[in-house]
Amino acid sequence: MNATDLYAHLRQTVLTALAQIIPDLPPDIAARVEVTPTRDPAHGDMATNAAMVSAKLARQPPAKIAAALVAALATAPEIEAAEAAGPGFVNLRLHPQTFRALLPIILANGEAYGDAATGAGTKINLEYVSANPTGPMHIGHCRGAVVGDALANLLTKAGYTVTKEYYINDAGAQVVALAWAAYWRYLQAIGTPLTEEEFAAEVPGGLQYKGDYLIPVGENLKATHGTSLATEHKGIAAPETWLDTVKDTTIAAMMTEVREDLRLLGVQQDIFTSERALVASGAADAVIAKLQADGLIYEGVLEPPKGKTPDDWEPRPQTLFRSTNFGDDVDRPLRKSDGSNTYFANDIAYHADKIGRGYDELIDVLGADHGGYVPRMKAAVKALSHDAVKFDAVLCQIVHILKGGVPLKMSKRAGSYVTLRDLLEEVGKDAVRFTMLTRKADAQMEFDLDQVLATTRENPVFYVQYAHARCRSVLRAAAEMFPGAALTDADLATTNVDTLDGEPELTLIRRLALWPRTVESAASAREPHRIAFFLYDLAADFHMLWNRGKDDATLRFLQADQPAATRARLVLVAATAVVIRSGLAVMGVTPVEEMR
Repeated sequence: MNATDLYAHLRQTVLTALAQIIPDLPPDIAARVEVTPTRDPAHGDMATNAAMVSAKLARQPPAKIAAALVAALATAPEIEAAEAAGPGFVNLRLHPQTFRALLPIILANGEAYGDAATGAGTKINLEYVSANPTGPMHIGHCRGAVVGDALANLLTKAGYTVTKEYYINDAGAQVVALAWAAYWRYLQAIGTPLTEEEFAAEVPGGLQYKGDYLIPVGENLKATHGTSLATEHKGIAAPETWLDTVKDTTIAAMMTEVREDLRLLGVQQDIFTSERALVASGAADAVIAKLQADGLIYEGVLEPPKGKTPDDWEPRPQTLFRSTNFGDDVDRPLRKSDGSNTYFANDIAYHADKIGRGYDELIDVLGADHGGYVPRMKAAVKALSHDAVKFDAVLCQIVHILKGGVPLKMSKRAGSYVTLRDLLEEVGKDAVRFTMLTRKADAQMEFDLDQVLATTRENPVFYVQYAHARCRSVLRAAAEMFPGAALTDADLATTNVDTLDGEPELTLIRRLALWPRTVESAASAREPHRIAFFLYDLAADFHMLWNRGKDDATLRFLQADQPAATRARLVLVAATAVVIRSGLAVMGVTPVEEMR
């Protein structure tokens, strides 16, 4: 056997056997055949549902097909035993040699072990973070950034072609409010006599952004423009004389900060798209015209939102998109009663732009509070692409930061929240990234700083990193014990590993065999947290094997008087390190060589 994906290989073996029982097996039936790990190791290594999914086509009871499969699989060289079970499952027990043969394959492939062709080059645009450029990135942005970046790595490993994109929300009222706040810092820089309260009274909607992060922006405006943006008495000038200048300067400064925050987090996006530039290009009007030409626009009045009383709502004629034609629960307004475009119109224009760039699928990583946005955008993408482009969304719930069992205090720099940079300075990039992936994205989580810094099994970051460090320490110790021995992964790949016959060793190899399947299933489900779960389980299997040697010296990896058996164990250790590095690479976490 030379297959890198043992589960895919056995699935093909099952399909070949099934084809002998049911000739001309239709592709849609074959696609439903699975080979999965058994829930109870006592029942074997793998199980297949082939008999159950093909029974209706064959017009035979699943049990009868299962019995025929058992007979057909008995001759497969990888299979030690096959047994029919339950309503039609077939349990498979593999020869230990089938698992052992995987080790040199892992070492030969290195961190590419687990790479899949599932995506078959499908072009995906993955948009994530897309924080409003109104201040430093905060913890909510952090989770979306980590989930999006790990998902991009995961999809790439599974064979998709991924473009990572950031949508700059630099149009709208929040950017105007930001410009006013930066102007206040500018007036401070040039020595305005106005108090904050006096200034805020002049600002439409009040002074919304008060964090210290805008002080350097004010100083920069002073250095560039002197006092020319203020009145002679250093008071507030007419907005039309300074608003665009201040807005451009401030957005540029904020995006510089955002890019630096992302760099510190290990995130590097391929494309940054400006909402303001998109709107200025007339893209929103163009997409409305396209939908109009397709008969998907009409003038109408929506029903009042659920839970609203007549006093809370006023019926107004609006330009509406027939999103209910594409699965949405209500039609959506694209223009307000005053003729201006809605935010949704801009969002449709943005997704139309992405469709025009030739992607097969669009994925948005969003905050959980945007869940209601998903059906309408699915409808829009379906309408614009004539159902040729798929839209998906990954929702990220909020994160609560704890220190000493209590919520972490707000950041003085941000003024109202804990910044991403605060968190990175506290625990580091790798701990942040790994921990953010220890829960499913749509589940709320508590980020406990004390636990993340703990050196215990309860800290998954430490536990997985420690497993890799132990692997590397064994290999370094082996080089000292056997000076001059060829111990590179390529050298070890030629080693006979038949002596690896203990159950703990085989348990670890079975876990390594799951890696390609884990990559494929996690990518298909768009769930990068599965990688963290896999690595934790893999680390547990390895630590268990290590601890046997602590209790019994004869079970240690390195035995000077048993060079052949030691070398075989080194193959297992090196393969484990390879898979841990492969998994950490998906997560964007750097493996450590030794624990300090």
